[in-house]
Amino acid sequence: MKQQINRLPADTGKGLAGRLIDRSRPIRFTLNGRSVHGFAGDTVLSALIASGVDTLGIHDDHAIGLRPGAAPPIAYTGSTGDALQALPMERTPARDGADYAIFAHDAAPRLFNRLFQPGRSLGLSLDGHAKSLARPWRSVAGHLEAPTDLVVIGGGVAGMAAALAGAKAGLAVTLLEASAQLGGYSGLFGTQDGESTPEDNVAALATELAATDRIRVETLTEAFAIGEGLVRAHRLETAAARVEASVIDLPTRFIVIANGAFERLPTISGNRLPGIAGAQEAFELAHRYGIWPGQSWLLATSSNPAYRLATLTAESGIRLDRILDSRDRASSRYIEFCKAYGIRQFPGTMPISVAGQKSGGRLAVLLPHVDAVTVDRLVLCGGWQPDLTLWHIAGGRSRWNGEKQRLEPSGGLTGIVLAGSAAGYLTRRGCVTSGIDAVDRLLGRRGRGVDDPVIDAFYETPDAIMAGSVPDEPAAPAYLDADSALLMRPSEMRKSWRDMLGGKRSGSISVLAEAPQSLSIGAICSGVGLGLIPAESAGVIAQERVALVPLATAEQQSAEEAPLPEIPIYLENRFGPDAALVTLAHDSSRQVGSGALIYANEDLTDPRQAIGVVLRSAEGKTKALIAAGSIAAKRPVIVRDLGQAFQAAIVA
Repeated sequence: MKQQINRLPADTGKGLAGRLIDRSRPIRFTLNGRSVHGFAGDTVLSALIASGVDTLGIHDDHAIGLRPGAAPPIAYTGSTGDALQALPMERTPARDGADYAIFAHDAAPRLFNRLFQPGRSLGLSLDGHAKSLARPWRSVAGHLEAPTDLVVIGGGVAGMAAALAGAKAGLAVTLLEASAQLGGYSGLFGTQDGESTPEDNVAALATELAATDRIRVETLTEAFAIGEGLVRAHRLETAAARVEASVIDLPTRFIVIANGAFERLPTISGNRLPGIAGAQEAFELAHRYGIWPGQSWLLATSSNPAYRLATLTAESGIRLDRILDSRDRASSRYIEFCKAYGIRQFPGTMPISVAGQKSGGRLAVLLPHVDAVTVDRLVLCGGWQPDLTLWHIAGGRSRWNGEKQRLEPSGGLTGIVLAGSAAGYLTRRGCVTSGIDAVDRLLGRRGRGVDDPVIDAFYETPDAIMAGSVPDEPAAPAYLDADSALLMRPSEMRKSWRDMLGGKRSGSISVLAEAPQSLSIGAICSGVGLGLIPAESAGVIAQERVALVPLATAEQQSAEEAPLPEIPIYLENRFGPDAALVTLAHDSSRQVGSGALIYANEDLTDPRQAIGVVLRSAEGKTKALIAAGSIAAKRPVIVRDLGQAFQAAIVA
C-alpha cells in the first residue's frame, strides 16, 4: 500500500514536484500513536496531508477539512502541559522518529470516528469551545530581545525589499517570516511583460539580503501582535534534534507590515468539508511539497489568478473537470490560456452546495440546472483581501472599497506602515517598490513612490465576493472564514439527531450579532458580501472586533493607571442594560486577549451563556464588561481565552 497517497510523482512538471522536500531522505514520525510517513523538508501538516489525513474532526455533526488556517497545535508526547511546548503543525518541520501529540485533544465520539473514516481524520470534537484549535502561546508574555531599528513582518518580495531599503539607509533590520523560507506567495501570480520570473526575482533579493550584515533574518517566526515600538512573535528554533518554541518581544523604532493578502472563502454550503482547498493553498502544497490529493478536481473562482493554477495542473497531467466563475464576463490572459488548453469554463456560475460522499472521500458539487458533479477535490477562490489583522491590532483603521470589494487601510500610525499586498498593491513590481517606499515614509524622506502597473479592468477583471444562496435543505453549514473560529453563515439548519432526541446543542454561533468575541478580517468580508454587515460600517467593525493581543512595556501605562475603555457599540445591552465596566484580578503571567468570554462557572461553554467579555488586559489587571447581577455577587468568574479556562476575581 502506498504510504503517501497524495504525493505527486518526482517528475511532475511546472514546478509542482515539491521544491522543499528531499525525496532521498524519507522520514517517519507518530502523532497520537498514528504512524505518518514523509520526506525531509515536510512540515508535520504537509506529511499528514501527503499520507491521506484530510479531516480535522466533527463540528455541528459535519466533517471539517484539515487546512493550514485551522490545524491543531501539537507537542512532543509528555510535554502537553506548557503553552510554550505547543507547536503549530503547519510551521513545524517534521522530524524523523519524533513522537507528537495534539496539544489539547478533544476526541470526537466513537460513532463519528467510524462514520468519517478514522484513517483520514484526526478525530477531534470541535463543538462548543474547541480548545484543540487554540494557539496557547498567544497568552504568554514575550522574552525581551535586544532593540532594533526596523522590524519587517513578512518575507515576501515587499518585505525583502523593505529590509534591503532599511539596511541601505543605515538601519539595523530584523526580518520576520512565518514559514521556513523567504519569497512569499508570488509564484501563483505569474509575470507581466518585461518582468523576471517570481523565482528569479526572489533569488536576486535573497542574494542581496545575504550580502549585508545589517539584516537579521528570522524564519519560522510569526508576528502575532504589534504596538507602537514593539512586536511580539512566536519563534521556532530547529538547530537541535527537537524543535523548540519561544515567544519574543522585539523593541523597535519602526515597523513595516508586509504580511501579504489572504484568499477569501466563498460562503457556500459545505465550504469546509474535507477535500476543499483555496487556490493559493493548493498551489503551495504542490509547489513546496509535491502534494495533490485525488485524481480529479473542480475550480470555482471569482478571481483571475486561480486560472493560472488550472494551466499549471493541465500541463502536469492533473485532470480538471471544469472551471466555474461567479462573474458573468470576466477577462484575463489566464482565462484565454485555459481556453487554449481546452478546459471547460462556465462564466456566471457558482456551486450551490457541496456534500461529502459516504465512502471514498469524494465530493458531490451541486450546480445550477445540471446534475451534481463528483470530484476528488474542489478548489474555491473567493478573491483576495489584504491581511489587515496586525494593522488593526496596532490600532489602524480601514474602510470598505466597493469597487474592489475589499477592506483597505485608511489613515496612518506612528512608526508603522503597510507594504506589498497587505497595503493593497496588486503587482509584483508594486509590492517591491512599496517596500522601498515604506522605509522612505518611515524616515520622512521623499522617495520615488510606488509603481504598481495594474492592467486595465477591461482586460483583467477585478475580484468579486462569491456568496451563494442558502439551499432549503443544506447538506452542510457554510462558514464565514477558513480559520479556527468556525463561525457559520446564518441559516435555518436542519435538525440533527441530537435535536430530535432532545439533546443539548453545541451552542455554535451562527449569527454575527451573537458573537461578542473577535471577528477575523475574512469573516467581516463575508459579512459584507452576505449583507450581514453594512459596507459603510465594515471598517468600524474591523477596528472594534479584529482580534487584539495585549502588549505592555515598562514605558507604557499599566492597566490600573489607564482610563477605562468605552463600551463598543456592538456590546451595548449584550449583557443587560445595567452591565458595567469592572476590573478582574488573575494570575499576572497570563496575557488575556480582548474578546475573551467570561462565565459564571467552568461548566458553561455556550457563548450565549456568557456573563461578560474582556475589553483590555495588561499586567494581571483585566478590564471587562460584566452583567450587573454578577458584579453585585462579587463571585469568582471563569475566563475562557484561547481554549483555556482560568479563574479570576471581580475586584472593582
